[in-house]
Amino acid sequence: MNIRRALLVVIALGGVSLLYTATRYARAVDRVATAPEMASADAGERVTLRFFRDPKPVPSFTARDLDGRELSTASFHGKVVIVNFWATWCGPCRAEIPDLVKLQDKYRDQLQIIGVSEDEAPPETVKRFAQEHHVNYPVVMTTPDIEKLYPGIGALPTSFIVDRDARIVQKHVGMLRALTTEYETRSLAGLPVNASIEHVDQSQGLKLALENGAQALTIPGVDLAALPVTKRVEALQKLNGQPCTCGCDLTVARCRVDDPTCGVSLPLAREIVKQVAATP
Repeated sequence: MNIRRALLVVIALGGVSLLYTATRYARAVDRVATAPEMASADAGERVTLRFFRDPKPVPSFTARDLDGRELSTASFHGKVVIVNFWATWCGPCRAEIPDLVKLQDKYRDQLQIIGVSEDEAPPETVKRFAQEHHVNYPVVMTTPDIEKLYPGIGALPTSFIVDRDARIVQKHVGMLRALTTEYETRSLAGLPVNASIEHVDQSQGLKLALENGAQALTIPGVDLAALPVTKRVEALQKLNGQPCTCGCDLTVARCRVDDPTCGVSLPLAREIVKQVAATP
């Protein structure tokens, strides 16, 4: 009997030990499974973030989103806000949407993205596009009042980074770099981030620079106002896509923006617009 009892005690203790070990392992796996996103952003590639020195608050605005709901930016006070100006016809705008969707989902408690459509197409067209691309943040159509609050929309996409005190701390022209945007979000939200902060003068963001695939909306020396909406969009796509032949190795649009005195890009741009206008 004593031997049997001893064996039973040993087996029971072994079972308890195995259960304890398994429980600890399961908890460890669970911690690893839930932590990597936070850890990777904190311990990943070190970057330098540039924010405006002495940023000024931006007044709130109220608008209707594509579903007809009233949206007020005042309700987002305390969150990081990205105001993203874009259009359905803009290739780089479309390309950055998946990253914005992931960012909004990952930081839903700290971040609010607002899409501002510069499309001249009906809101129904933009709404259908947003649904097809699974946009999970509100989108509003642009208005003169919104553009006064966020001036200098000379190219798309253009994104304004707003801190938790509703101050514009950065402006990005062209397609956003996903890593930088996430690090900016984490830094402004007070989350751990592997980055150094450099403060720059806000004037550095005033000059239009067509980088990161930015699509110019206005072309120096070229009048697009007389074109119908569909023709204007077609002309902008061609101007932003066709290369200039002056030897600059830039698109026609970028050459016009970077060097308005270029004697090659101006007649080339006007010819592109002429051809677009003449096609049925």
